[in-house]
Amino acid sequence: MTSPGTISTSEVAGQSVELLPTREALALVNIANITAVNLAIAVNAGTIGSTAAAAALQHVAGFQH
Repeated sequence: MTSPGTISTSEVAGQSVELLPTREALALVNIANITAVNLAIAVNAGTIGSTAAAAALQHVAGFQH
């Protein structure tokens, strides 16, 4: 009896592999687009003696192809 998550020898024998390209065949330059946005708006209009405050959180996203 095999425990959960264990694969048998026959399952391993049924697998196939593929070689990765050599490092020279891969891209020489990796370009990643990085976007960071800070946005905060505070409005204090039409009132006397009041205050307005705004705090901005930053979201950074990176995408690489």
